[in-house]
Parts: sequence; C-alpha cells; structure tokens
Amino acid sequence: MMTHACRITAVCAMGAVLAACGTAGTSGTAHPARSGAAAPAASPSASRPPVLAQGPGGLTPVFEHGPRTLGKTVALTFDADMTADEGDRAASGEHFDNPALIDALRTLKVPATVFMTGRWAEQYPAQARSLGADKQFEVANHSFSHYSFTPDCYGLPTVDADHMKSDVERAYTALRKAGVAHPMPYFRFPGGCYDDRSRKALGALGVTAVQWDVVSGDAFATDADAVTRQVLDGVKPGSVVIMHCTRSAAPTTERVVRAIVPELRRQGYRFVKVSELIGETAGHR
Repeated sequence: MMTHACRITAVCAMGAVLAACGTAGTSGTAHPARSGAAAPAASPSASRPPVLAQGPGGLTPVFEHGPRTLGKTVALTFDADMTADEGDRAASGEHFDNPALIDALRTLKVPATVFMTGRWAEQYPAQARSLGADKQFEVANHSFSHYSFTPDCYGLPTVDADHMKSDVERAYTALRKAGVAHPMPYFRFPGGCYDDRSRKALGALGVTAVQWDVVSGDAFATDADAVTRQVLDGVKPGSVVIMHCTRSAAPTTERVVRAIVPELRRQGYRFVKVSELIGETAGHR
C-alpha cells in the first residue's frame, strides 16, 4: 500500500474528488470559496483534544499514522464529501450520505472519525448532529467547499491562498450550526492535496492535518471483496484507513466494513478514533 502517496482512487463527474493522495500541487485554475457572511468560527473545541506541534515557520502539522510499536490499533476514517455546488444533485435524489454505513458501525461498536465538509452538514444536519452527539464518533473538518487547497488536484476547483483559512472556518461554523457541538481540531485536505503554502495558510487555526497510510479504494468501487482485501493487506499497527461516507460514490463501503471489522478483531486489532492515535504519537515523541 502507498504511504504519503499521490494516488487517485476516483474522480466524480462534477469534480468532487474522492481521492487517495498525499502531497500535490502544480498548476490549476483559481476558484475562491465563497465565504459568505458566516460568523467567525471559534476555536475547534472548548476542551482541547490532542494535536501535534506546528512545524517550522508555523506550518500546520501533518499526521499519517500512529506509532507502530504501541499495540495493534487502527483508526477507520470516513470522508463525508459534498462540494459547494452539488445542491442540485442532492435535490434530484443523489445520496451523498450513507445511513446504513453509520448503522453498521454502531451495530459493530466500531469507533470512527468522520471528516465532514460544511456543505454536507448543511445538506444533512440531522445526521451531522447525530454523529456529533454520539461518543462512538468524532467529527472533524474536511473544508466547507471540498475545493482543493493546491493547484492541479485531480480536477477539483481551487481555493486561493487568501480564502483557505476562511473556508475551514466556514466549515466549523456549518458543523456547529448543524448541531455538532465540539468538532475536532483535525482537518483533512480535500483530495489529500497540500503544500507548504496551504499548511502555512491554516497554521493560525491550530489544527492537525490528518492524512492516512491505508487507501481503501472504496470510491466508486463495485467489488467489495477487492476493497476488503486492499484494506486487510495494508493495515499495520497504528494505521489510518481512508474510506467514504457517500452512498452514491462509494456504494460498497458498508459491506467492506462488515467484512474487515471481524477479521481485524480476529487478528488482535483494536479500533480507535484518530484522536487516540494522535495522542499516542504526541506522547511518544
């Protein structure tokens, strides 16, 4: 499996990339996010969860996986993707949510971290509120618009540097408005694409950028068995697995979860949220 890789899993026809990639950025067309009149976001959480220290020059820290030597833990993460301009598709019946997947996680008692765009929270406020109130889950920031924070990120429209911070703040505002009282101070770059410019732009927010070391390949997959094998082959102690909570774009994910959870437990793995892995990493350094 690729760690810190730049591998696209799939591209949505309307530009909502469900990608698996690491650092990217060459050229692209600027498309600033509309910050609107949203009130400034407060700090991500009143009771501060663990975060990593900033990098040199105030760069946002990037987390890919937990320690390999502190036991067999694994974090399942799910991107709730929806771009700012996909409202018409949702209105016409396209499902950017996946309630059956969340039900499966609850039934299996698997803690998980959901990286949610602000636009998804606006579209599905009851589901966002339910996830935010359930201690089995933690909800983190996946931007408001799901536009890229670097140029040339698999066809995504691009947020220019002057709007990156406000896009993330707007997402926190949308999450809270939907009822997520304590969104986590964790951020996942849309498409996984970032560079030093985008890390610098978000430095003042105090968030930790969360990547992954296991690409599930669930985006637009139709073969649940193949996705299951890919996850099981890639997981190591401390792994972060990227999956998706978008029924229309990742239709096999529920079946994959129902297959990998008992097998990983049989292998001795314990499922944790990203916050636990970050806490272990911060304490291990």
